[in-house]
Amino acid sequence: MRPAELDRLTVVEAADRYVELVRAKTLTGALSPATAEVYARDVATLVALAGERTVLDDLTGEDVDAILLAFARKPDGRRTTDAGSRQSASSQARFRRSISALFKHATLAGWVQINPMALATVTAKERGGLRPERRALTREQAQGLIGAARTLGEEPRRPERRRDQRTELRDALVVLLLAALGPRVSELVRANVEDFYTNDGVRYWRIFGKGGRTRDVPLPRDVAAVLEAYLQRGRPATQDKALLLSWRGRRLARGDVQAVIDRVLREVDPERRRSVTPHGLRHTTATHLLADAVDMDAVRRVLGHSDLSTLGRYRDELPGELEVAMRAHPLLREPKRSD
Repeated sequence: MRPAELDRLTVVEAADRYVELVRAKTLTGALSPATAEVYARDVATLVALAGERTVLDDLTGEDVDAILLAFARKPDGRRTTDAGSRQSASSQARFRRSISALFKHATLAGWVQINPMALATVTAKERGGLRPERRALTREQAQGLIGAARTLGEEPRRPERRRDQRTELRDALVVLLLAALGPRVSELVRANVEDFYTNDGVRYWRIFGKGGRTRDVPLPRDVAAVLEAYLQRGRPATQDKALLLSWRGRRLARGDVQAVIDRVLREVDPERRRSVTPHGLRHTTATHLLADAVDMDAVRRVLGHSDLSTLGRYRDELPGELEVAMRAHPLLREPKRSD
């Protein structure tokens, strides 16, 4: 059973409680003292990388990815022959197991709403260590998902359901917002109806992001049209100010968003279908905007990054992009002839 209320512990508070529990297991023989100390050391490293004052529940899958990769780059002080050597593959895999165990306990104890390890995309491999998997959808895959969302928004796919139980327009809106604007999943589920406004005929979304920062992002015309349709005939009548609601009228939770994506994916042609997480769609947005030569600062503002250097983590490699770049090489184009 999950606790009724969330206990918003800082990372260091959660670590202290967890390590105390781990060490207590040595008294019953459930863990050896050596194993308990390994857990304690890894948890201390997590605190250092995440920040002591960070609230544990505020850590996202994106944050866990950054922590895992930061650990992978961390010099291994035990290797005296090479002071600059990084963590071995086995050490990286062990660190991932250690913090996975902490977050599993945190989920059961009510310290986090959703286990961020389930949203992390960096995987541990005994050979080669931690590597980020390619997360961005190809153009064909992304267009297949967007096309399915558009179709879903045009006509109900489950007419046998009562009108107040249909979620097609909401599901279409969720996928289009994620694919076109690349918000963090926490930003999406926190969105309220009042956060969307019109200025000079353009629909904007005022997104409340990390660190109390806000950004106003214009909606593409197709996305704005689905938003209007959802507000007019897809959103349950309720006093709740949340934009995205279940058919029962409750605010959608972060864990519900993946189910929405998976439901829309079932409508995509199998040849263009590939499973993707909400964070994977954030990578997709960044990758394709940058690949299409959209100004880097504009992409930074769309995603809500404070620094341009962060974009490097979101720019995934696309198949065939080097071939396209070489075919359109600017130095090999024929000069334009003046009349």
